[in-house]
Amino acid sequence: MPAGGSSLFSGFRVLGLYSNHVPHALRYHLKHREFYVVTAVGRSFHTFNVNRLGIVAVSNSLPDDITCLAADRMLVFAATGRLISAFARNKEVVMHYNGHEQEVRLLLPLGDQLISADSGGDVIVWDVQSGEVYLRLHFDPATFDVSAMMHPSTYLNKVLLGSSQGALQLWNIKTSKLLFTFAGWSAGVTVLQQSPAVDVVGVGTATGRIIIHNIRLDETLMSFTQDWGPITSLSFRTDGPPTVASGSPQGHIAFWDLERRQLVTQHRHAHRTSIAGATFLQGEPILVTNGADNAIKVWIFDQEGGGARLLRIRQGHSAPPTTIHHHGNDGKNILSAGQDGTLQSFSTVHERFNKNLGHVSCWTLNAAKKKKGLTYEELRLPAITAFSSSVTRQSDWDGIVACHRDRLATTTWNYQRCTMGAHHLQPPGSRRGAIATAVNITSCGNFAVIGSSCGRVDVYNLQSGLHRGCYGDDEKAHNGVVRGIATDTLNQLTLTTGSDWLLKFWRFKSKKLEEEMKLNAAPASMKLHRESGMLALALDDFTLVVVDIETRRVVRKFAGHHSNINDMTFSPDGRWLVTVAMDCTIRTWDLPSGSLVDCFLVATAPVSVSLSPTGDFLATAHVDSLGLYLWTNKSLCGPVGLRPLPADYQPAVETLPGVTVEETEQEVNSEEEEEDVYQSAEQLGAELVTLSLLPESRWKSLLHLDEIKKRNKPVAPPAAPAAAPFFLPTVPGLTPRFATQTEHETQSKVLNWGVLSQRSDFICTLESALTTGSFDQPLRLLKDCGPAALSVELNSLAPEGGGARELLLVFIQMIDSMLASGRDFDLAHAYLALFLKLHLRSLSQDATAMEALNHLSSRLEKGWAELQASFDQSLCLLSYTKSALL
Repeated sequence: MPAGGSSLFSGFRVLGLYSNHVPHALRYHLKHREFYVVTAVGRSFHTFNVNRLGIVAVSNSLPDDITCLAADRMLVFAATGRLISAFARNKEVVMHYNGHEQEVRLLLPLGDQLISADSGGDVIVWDVQSGEVYLRLHFDPATFDVSAMMHPSTYLNKVLLGSSQGALQLWNIKTSKLLFTFAGWSAGVTVLQQSPAVDVVGVGTATGRIIIHNIRLDETLMSFTQDWGPITSLSFRTDGPPTVASGSPQGHIAFWDLERRQLVTQHRHAHRTSIAGATFLQGEPILVTNGADNAIKVWIFDQEGGGARLLRIRQGHSAPPTTIHHHGNDGKNILSAGQDGTLQSFSTVHERFNKNLGHVSCWTLNAAKKKKGLTYEELRLPAITAFSSSVTRQSDWDGIVACHRDRLATTTWNYQRCTMGAHHLQPPGSRRGAIATAVNITSCGNFAVIGSSCGRVDVYNLQSGLHRGCYGDDEKAHNGVVRGIATDTLNQLTLTTGSDWLLKFWRFKSKKLEEEMKLNAAPASMKLHRESGMLALALDDFTLVVVDIETRRVVRKFAGHHSNINDMTFSPDGRWLVTVAMDCTIRTWDLPSGSLVDCFLVATAPVSVSLSPTGDFLATAHVDSLGLYLWTNKSLCGPVGLRPLPADYQPAVETLPGVTVEETEQEVNSEEEEEDVYQSAEQLGAELVTLSLLPESRWKSLLHLDEIKKRNKPVAPPAAPAAAPFFLPTVPGLTPRFATQTEHETQSKVLNWGVLSQRSDFICTLESALTTGSFDQPLRLLKDCGPAALSVELNSLAPEGGGARELLLVFIQMIDSMLASGRDFDLAHAYLALFLKLHLRSLSQDATAMEALNHLSSRLEKGWAELQASFDQSLCLLSYTKSALL
């Protein structure tokens, strides 16, 4: 049976993605007077402001992962494979540059040109506006493999190219000439950077050397050597102190003093992986760095001795997360443990509420282990495999307990202080080789129950960290690995399950076994919904069973997954059970009906899932993905028809949040949307009143034109223009026109009355409207007139203004038709008020005009009576809603 995607969940956004191995690009916005940093994240890039490191834009997705970035004042350039794309407004693709035969790895904007280099030896100069190839150079990768590019300051149309063989070449891209070749330093060039001094550049090599070289004199001024491998980035400080920063593959940053020619300071482990990019802000003591550890960091130099401190950071997991859980009852924070060994909290509201609880190290576990000679890696504990959290007593003591890979000791964490806790929980007399496998914190937040691979289940007090007993007669609860632990709401029962195919019910206080249940297969994991007493177990045969802990019977069995079930979660009301498995499916089971109601596929297998306590978001973590993906619950926004899915249901693939469809599909969809654009009617209903949507200045000041003219009257009379050297005769009329000599001699001195009685377009269309019965054209002309021009048009309707008595009657009919149609309600009243102010004296002497005005008055009273009734009804209903006790 074909499928149409998920009917219950919709992709919303992704959390915790900030950077990868691609060096960042820095931009300065002249209008905002602010720096922005652009980082690549998969197939798109993110733009952050440096002042707050808040995300301001996310670009549209490209067909492949971004390999390099560059930016100028207006555009951001991103290369994916052989294709280069230019983005405007940090989001939309406005130009494609297609001409490379190999993967593009270097980009350099230079004025109106863009220079790109690929791995095949081609260097192409593009015209940014037209996208045409301005110049193409080819280098043999065996002799000159381009590895770095730079534009020397004040060198017009010049580009300095560095090679992995060590040589440098200076080219003129306008004349396509090689100007000079630098022999190099017998090491591959990895970085080229312009220094604040003209003619001086910084060169980073693959051997760790930093050379400060004068390219005008071909003279090396100084050199430094770092012991951490190749130079991955270089940046010169421009706010005063002569300092250069260098990055390394180990994540260290070194700062060198160019005057004293020595190392000033260093920051070890500034990033957990290689430093992808490091850039000083122009004229500021601030350094921006990014790395493949999914982190962006801003450093400020305000320490004594020229040292820097961390000012701002945006950091996610540097390795894929393995376990996620919502923390708290508001559903706004998600705790995530990753393969990088860190425990982090991500906020679904704003990134500034994210927390990094840090990485566990042996230094914090036992002071006796503070031995000299231990490396940073040796001091870190393995990754977290399982954890449990509670907010009940987190303000008093630690509220998080975590198990680590291949370790029996469990660690405690404090969420409010964002640090590792004070206790190291390990059972007394433990067996060698045993590891902690499952953990659960009681609902009261006082105790932690921990299971191990040797079958032990121990209880600890979280306030003191003391051991409070274990389950089983011989200190062994199961004859195998403990796979899951749960406690009920009132701390009456403890539920444990293990690889011995048994589910056991224990008294929490006495630790006595009450009952055990034999399962059909070994359980892989267990999840308890405390409010409803439903216990879900995922078995190794890819099936699910749901046990009622009150009756201690299996109430539901579900089968449908085709691979190992990784994780599961209950909805807040206990009605749904959401499961994820290695078959790349996310399934939702309805417990009352005992059927599958929703199922969809994702591109990569989900490893963990958590549904918020409020039920608004479903969070998932996936294989080889650093982010947490949020899915919105459609049932909270509107009615969702959930029906049992048949056994032959074939789920459809849902795109992960944060990844958009291809550009071709977007163009097709946009064209289809343009064809189906809804056109609103001019009048939705005959009983309604529609306004004109003109600005108030066009009609609100019509009755105050005299006051406005008096206020705007010039203080001094206008100065007379300079006398012309001679005068040319003109023909009388509204349009000035010079008269020929013949016309001047034969023209009569008596003016014709028709010359002065010129009628405007409005009067002509008003007269024709009397025969056609449609006043749309004269009304359209009045809408185009300003207040002063409108006053002139209405004055010209009277006989003394060049009009006629019939025109006054026609104008009254036009106002009557506007009121009858209900359109332009505000203009009708404004025009009528000005018309009566100008012509009421003359109209009062005309019986026909007074009859038309009386008819118009009755229509006005009727219209206002209907509006008043609607207003009174609405005000009455609003008053009742405010005061009534509903």
